[in-house]
Amino acid sequence: MATSSHVPLAERLRPRTLGEVIGQQHLLGNGMPLRIAFESGQPHSCILWGPPGTGKTTIARLMADAFDAQFLSISAVLGGVKDIREAVERATAARDGLEQRRTIVFVDEVHRFNKSQQDAFLPHVESGLFTFIGATTENPSFEVNSALLSRAAVYVLQPLGEDDLRQIASRAQAIDAVPAIETDAVDRLVAYADGDARRLLNTLETLAVAAGAEKLDRIADAWLLRVLGERLRRYDKGGEQFYDTISALHKSVRGSDPDASLYWFVRMLDGGADPRYMARRLVRMASEDIGLADPRALRLALDASEVYERLGTPEGELALAECVIYLAMAPKSNAVYKAYNAAKAFIKSDGTRPVPMHLRNAPTRLMKQLDYGKGYRYAHDEEGGFAAGETYLPDGMAPPGFYQPVERGLELRIAERLRELRRRNQSEEG
Repeated sequence: MATSSHVPLAERLRPRTLGEVIGQQHLLGNGMPLRIAFESGQPHSCILWGPPGTGKTTIARLMADAFDAQFLSISAVLGGVKDIREAVERATAARDGLEQRRTIVFVDEVHRFNKSQQDAFLPHVESGLFTFIGATTENPSFEVNSALLSRAAVYVLQPLGEDDLRQIASRAQAIDAVPAIETDAVDRLVAYADGDARRLLNTLETLAVAAGAEKLDRIADAWLLRVLGERLRRYDKGGEQFYDTISALHKSVRGSDPDASLYWFVRMLDGGADPRYMARRLVRMASEDIGLADPRALRLALDASEVYERLGTPEGELALAECVIYLAMAPKSNAVYKAYNAAKAFIKSDGTRPVPMHLRNAPTRLMKQLDYGKGYRYAHDEEGGFAAGETYLPDGMAPPGFYQPVERGLELRIAERLRELRRRNQSEEG
């Protein structure tokens, strides 16, 4: 097993062609935006926005290779205006030299640059001296100057899927960078990586060193837990404890207990859960368990998610905690959730019913001659903005009653409104 190389595993496995890239097929697949950009022959400034370990640096390097461009990398954490000035000088020399090469300036963690540093790029991006590629884990609409943002396309990278991470682990084994790994151990590593290829590769390097020291030729799950210890046990994203804890949080919110909800929420953060995952679950709770009893809950959950994207850890976690307490105290209704599932089940089992003629669109003379749209009543012209007695379901279909509002929160008023509309329909029919 070749473990003596001083080249980091992430660099040894870094893709050299687009075809070797794992993941991000929504951008790099055939006919997808970045693939088209690569094939166009003309580089353009862009911002790659996504979580760590999703391939931002790799894509930037591949773009430089594709256009035979000089690749200059600046870390916004360590760099400053001096580095920008130096990049300008090198780009000018490359452009004016015998080879007349293009230059791509890659700025990692571009959100860390202040306004003046970002502004320093503008004239050179506009003049075409170099192509600017920024990488960021933060929402660029919050962190990147509008002037620079308007001159760069934004591509959103997604966390790698479990199959993608397994493929990376297989590649590491294929070059003898790590011993064979049992399936259960791979599953645990993939769960721990949580969509982050860099985390997976760094962990594999740690395991390779430890396995080499113990002269192991196979990595088992029990040995993996012993070597990585608390780091893996606390962040067992794929394990039973993780899902038991998120279940406890969801049920505490549903049960309107703010203290229990906050307890389980903090337990998850302390155990290493990604706050972005927590934010997604809160949005789900707002839709599933509160719904129209308090429509503000969904907006608050989305706002909390956006605040976290802007502030990060630990400041942004307070907004998520505020959301947890609000959701716990909000009136509860799963009426929309039940209605949606009932509608899905009905559609799945029912045949394809034709759209009634009076509901069809009639943009052409022929369609009008065929009675498309004939007899349709425009609700805004009717009393109270409601065409009493009008039907909107397919012909012959009985009202299914999917949506049954509960007598809580705003749905109290929705239920009253629904009863009144149904009463008017019955009066019209009578």
